[in-house]
Amino acid sequence: MPDTHFYRYDEYDRRLVAERVEQFRDQVRRRLAGELTEEQFKPLRLTNGLYLQLHAYMLRIAIPYGTLSSRQLRKLAEIARKYDRGYGHFTTRQNLQLHWIKLEQAPDAIAALAEVDMHSIQTSGNCVRNTTADHFAGAAADEIEDPRVWCEIVRQWSTLHPEFSFLPRKFKIAITGSPNDRAAVRVHDIGLRLWRNDEGEVGFEVIVGGGLGRTPMIGKTLREFLPRDELLAYLEATLRVYNRYGRRDNLFKARIKILVHEIGAEKMREEVEAEYRSMKDSALKLAPETVEAIARQFAPPPLRPGRTRVPEVEALKLGDPDFALWLKSNVAPHRVPGHAIVTASLKPAGAPPGDASAAQMEGVADIADMYSFSEIRVSHEQNLVLPHVAIEDLPAVYRALGRLGFAEANVGKITDIIACPGLDYCSLANARSIPVAQRISTRFAALARQHDIGDLKIKISGCINACGHHHVGHIGILGVDKNGVELYQISLGGDVDFGQTSLGTILGPAVPADRVVEAVEALVAVYLDARRAGERFVDTYRRLGIQPFKERVYAAV
Repeated sequence: MPDTHFYRYDEYDRRLVAERVEQFRDQVRRRLAGELTEEQFKPLRLTNGLYLQLHAYMLRIAIPYGTLSSRQLRKLAEIARKYDRGYGHFTTRQNLQLHWIKLEQAPDAIAALAEVDMHSIQTSGNCVRNTTADHFAGAAADEIEDPRVWCEIVRQWSTLHPEFSFLPRKFKIAITGSPNDRAAVRVHDIGLRLWRNDEGEVGFEVIVGGGLGRTPMIGKTLREFLPRDELLAYLEATLRVYNRYGRRDNLFKARIKILVHEIGAEKMREEVEAEYRSMKDSALKLAPETVEAIARQFAPPPLRPGRTRVPEVEALKLGDPDFALWLKSNVAPHRVPGHAIVTASLKPAGAPPGDASAAQMEGVADIADMYSFSEIRVSHEQNLVLPHVAIEDLPAVYRALGRLGFAEANVGKITDIIACPGLDYCSLANARSIPVAQRISTRFAALARQHDIGDLKIKISGCINACGHHHVGHIGILGVDKNGVELYQISLGGDVDFGQTSLGTILGPAVPADRVVEAVEALVAVYLDARRAGERFVDTYRRLGIQPFKERVYAAV
């Protein structure tokens, strides 16, 4: 039996990564010896995911389609302990960032990654970045098809692609195989949604031109239904059109969303389709045996259908209210009866969202070995996922996660906050994100209150680059700087749910840092006063509009 249930590197992959490690080692040596200036070194380190931030170098590690083995997670823990400060930050694009890397040790850290078939290539620069996926892929009860097979095909196609290594700007692709969008596909440069048509065929809806940042846009559907074997031809056509017409004269207008907006979706479709027709039956057409060979590597673990109601679980649910709430919010249906998907919340009260210490990573790896076929997922909401847990093991998994501080029953609730590193680390930020998230999390820590409030997604960015996805938060919070003072602009009504994807509307003037929690309290109070049965916060907002929320907030702050 294989030791993983996802793609395993072959000799070509390993040689490529090993050669890149040695190239980078020599580049770092020359930089330290003064043979390269920082200007000359910058593009070399960025192509290996090494950023220079406010206080130190930051290494961004790719976790393809958010899937990790326990062996890989232990290695990440070892690297965090040996080469950083003993913890890492999981990001909204299913990467891991280490924020205190020393330049002279960076090649050794990258070499350690290569030992477990990982790397940091293309986690920066104007190229195709890590392709992200639904973190429940291969396990979700509502899934049509495992999107990771197609993510892996995209990864192989886009890695060091000679034509797309110098695009006008960075390029992000996300794929979902479920009607419930857990990959935020409409706010990516290209979003791909697998669906089944009336003839029973599975293909892709191709969505192009979404994105957040200073000019947020929702992607447009260029193709309602694309046969799966034409995926690479259509991606190549889209990237060629972007490469040809995308602006390189203005950094802020270089993303594909600006191109789609300026020429219009119809013209974009016309250009892409013309390019696509010219290569439709070329070598880019995927042979069935190629797809099948990759799909075999994603064969699910040998799960046997089991009991869906287990007396021990039902008894604990009655006797332990916190466990009952955890089952409700952190456990999702699995495609195989008798199993479940468990989300380990990296958002305990008052903690920095998305952070995990080396010991916690090792602890999750141990739990995965015992209860989830050694497999872990990273969600774009900055949590970890155990995808294959037997229902009878849920009490043991709950207790084990509790010992790590990861059993908070808050997934999808008000304290399950997405936040970028902000001004605590990032040289682009102009305000702090993490302390704001910590204060909100502490204020709303009581689980019973969180569950009474229900589903509410708060997303915080420390600058307009929107790494915290504030545009699509039910409550979005954007840090801004005004004359050296950190203020926070609040928006309402953002969402990434399929069919309801929307961008938030700015509430009004930004509020001081020490009034953000009171503003959130006021927003929640309006919702609790006005909600109807079954309404989430965002539903009530859509029904009422922004005015009552605005009045209550500015009366409170």
